[in-house]
Amino acid sequence: MAKLSTEAAKRKAIRDKIAAMTPERKRKKAQNQRIRRAAKKRGIDIAGKDYDHKRKRFVSIKTNRGNGGKGTKKEK
Repeated sequence: MAKLSTEAAKRKAIRDKIAAMTPERKRKKAQNQRIRRAAKKRGIDIAGKDYDHKRKRFVSIKTNRGNGGKGTKKEK
């Protein structure tokens, strides 16, 4: 993947910040914080893992983002 120009990177950072601060994204971030904190409290090793809402457990980032090899475009 090509690296963004300085101008494009700045514009993307602004867009990303706006998207991250929407009420919906804030709720999702807060939920993930609660889940991660609870898992750490129970002694679960969550380093390098994401919470998979389908499987209801922590899986590797690669597995979660790749949707088990199926990709995420057709996911509903």
